[in-house]
Amino acid sequence: MAAPGEAARARAVYRPGMDSQAATMPEMARLATLARLGRSVMSTHEVVEDAAGARAMWAPGDLHRFATEMIWEWGPVLVEACAIGPGDRVLDVAAGTGNVALRAAAAGAEVTASDIAPENLAAGRRAAQEQGLAIEWVTADAQALPFDDAEFDVVTSSAGAMFAPDHRAVAGELVRVCRPGGRIGMINFSPEGLAREFFELFAPYAPPPAPGAQPPILWGDEAHLRELFGDRVTSLEVSRRELVERHPGGPAGYWGFYQETFGPVVALRRALAADPERLAAFERDGVAFAARANSGPPGGPAELRYEYVVVVARRA
Repeated sequence: MAAPGEAARARAVYRPGMDSQAATMPEMARLATLARLGRSVMSTHEVVEDAAGARAMWAPGDLHRFATEMIWEWGPVLVEACAIGPGDRVLDVAAGTGNVALRAAAAGAEVTASDIAPENLAAGRRAAQEQGLAIEWVTADAQALPFDDAEFDVVTSSAGAMFAPDHRAVAGELVRVCRPGGRIGMINFSPEGLAREFFELFAPYAPPPAPGAQPPILWGDEAHLRELFGDRVTSLEVSRRELVERHPGGPAGYWGFYQETFGPVVALRRALAADPERLAAFERDGVAFAARANSGPPGGPAELRYEYVVVVARRA
């Protein structure tokens, strides 16, 4: 068994058929632009460097309520994309409260769900018990997974592992714990979509990114994905889709819901509590973003459309 994270550090990552130094200038420029755009993105791991800090960002609020009301459709999407079924050994990384894990277990798979925040796992465990599903819940960092090499048939992550700062370490771990010929499936926000603007809301108010942290939005860039996984996968398919987040209370109600349920927003508001002016400015910016991005009918429910990518790779 490799020590957690050992394989990620030991294995170089190359794009199939390309020397590691042979990236074209246009490609390098494009990735540099994405990095600049994403550097201000608020990430739990970018503003804190240890697991305790990351937990402090994701534990507040009510992630299960947020997930079930806003992004719950992602679970079946990833289960279907990875063709998860009876007999599959599945690991869901940065699982939150079980969006994918619960659906994979319901499909007959043997499921382990890992997340950096025990509070999220506790909510998922309760949901599993209510549904009569057997899932193993493990507290773990996506950059250093405490599992054996090639332990799982399918490894998934739905808008979770993308928030860890060391993308190469995460990609290495996703590959390491997946058996040869197994599937790796992810849902990540697209850098071309609304998510980038949402994340940039945090830039004026959050601490600066930790040195060396990579922006999570890059996980939605196909070239970045191919560079991360390199020749350790035999295939990599990326498809673009749209998530519509709705709230009956219009833009103000939409942002209010985030303030109540979404951990990073809750945590940042607590951090700004000692500075009422900055807190008020952050709240105004949030409502303004929701109003600007709203595509719902005038006076009706807010509808915000986020582009995301579904990624399915097969381990070499």
